[in-house]
Amino acid sequence: MKRYITALLLLQLPVLLFAGTITVESLPDLQKAIGQAKPGDEIILKNGVYTAETDIKIAQQGTKEQPITIRAERTGGAEINGSGGISIVSPAAYIIISGFKFTHAASKARTAPGTRFCRWTHNVFETPGKGEYLTIAGSDHEIDYNTFQNKTEMGRILAIRGEGKQVAERLHIHHNYFYNFPDQGGANGAETLQFGLSGFSLSTSNSVVEYNLFEKCHGENELISVKASGVTLRYNTIRDCPAQFTLRHGNKCEVYGNYFFNTPGIRIFGDDHHIFSNYFENCDPAITIGNGGAEVADGAPLTSHDRPDRVWIAFNTLVNNKRNIIQPERKNGLGSTFISVISNIIQGGDAAVSIAGPYTQPKWSGNIIFNTKGPGDLPEAGYRVTDPKLVKGADGIWRLSKGSPAIGAGGSNHPVAAVDMEGQPRNKKWDIGADQYSTAATTAQALKANEVGAQAK
Repeated sequence: MKRYITALLLLQLPVLLFAGTITVESLPDLQKAIGQAKPGDEIILKNGVYTAETDIKIAQQGTKEQPITIRAERTGGAEINGSGGISIVSPAAYIIISGFKFTHAASKARTAPGTRFCRWTHNVFETPGKGEYLTIAGSDHEIDYNTFQNKTEMGRILAIRGEGKQVAERLHIHHNYFYNFPDQGGANGAETLQFGLSGFSLSTSNSVVEYNLFEKCHGENELISVKASGVTLRYNTIRDCPAQFTLRHGNKCEVYGNYFFNTPGIRIFGDDHHIFSNYFENCDPAITIGNGGAEVADGAPLTSHDRPDRVWIAFNTLVNNKRNIIQPERKNGLGSTFISVISNIIQGGDAAVSIAGPYTQPKWSGNIIFNTKGPGDLPEAGYRVTDPKLVKGADGIWRLSKGSPAIGAGGSNHPVAAVDMEGQPRNKKWDIGADQYSTAATTAQALKANEVGAQAK
């Protein structure tokens, strides 16, 4: 009997089991351990380089209290290359994928429809070939502290999908580092982050995209392309990216507290968006109000450039941008309707506002312009020319200083979250522009590379 028991133990090697922690040294053993995993198990792949010839499939279910963790021995220490990747399939739930470096073929890392509450964290993605780095189609997932870097072929870095006509819901995408995605020649299909597709655009996601850093990402003309409704994008930093943050399809998105440096800023299509408390510096342009090509509410195809209606563009700070707020020309364009441009600071650059095409029943009020090449198409009743007394801080950000005419001049009770670009509360009367003159604790700032990505704490 003793020999029999010993033989059984030997058969379990090299899968070593200690109190729910399983350490493996090969991908077949990794797949075997995953197939036997129970809630609370932690499966560790030892450091090394592994070649996946088929996908590693995960269909297990952890629980909220006891997720199943599959991780590298050390962050970045276990690299998986080859033609296979990680495929999380239904009915998987509460799975954590952590610490790997993925250099396998593109489009081989995905979380499928029917999955729930899974997390990709502290991984490095650099997967060669045409296709996506990571695709998310299930709901309630978290994608955080990953580094997505050095993409050199067509495809999206992060693609959000869904099931049927419903885009993935309640995602939390935060503290990721998107770095270095050169121009792919102008063709569509090379977004850094594509949130949804045209067919999902009228479904509501209730997802949050926050505290992500995008640097030197181009791909195509759309850096971030939102094709869904009800997405909040806040406190992200976009630096040196020659592509636009675009609300391409969908309605009722919230865009606030984002920092734009040396990019083409944000472009807006769709209805009922709120664009506020954002900071734009050295952009060209800063804010583009889309000139609609059709009206989806009237039955136009979902792929249309939906005419912007009832968009609120307020309390933003624009500093030294080559062009500021524009609506470009479009042949037979429908323009936009009921756009509110309120309480923004526009300092430096070309004319404050340049509008081409129809612009029906706009609302202009409370804007401060200073050192621009005139107001442009901004009507006289919608602005005053005065020095907002912005002062450049040690971090390079222009903020209000004591005695600024913007302080307390922005009214109150606005229909959005009462926070400024640093997450400081806007109590009582708001200050004009993205910054609230305050000594309250800050919760956001322009991000640096060491604050995001796989190696960040």
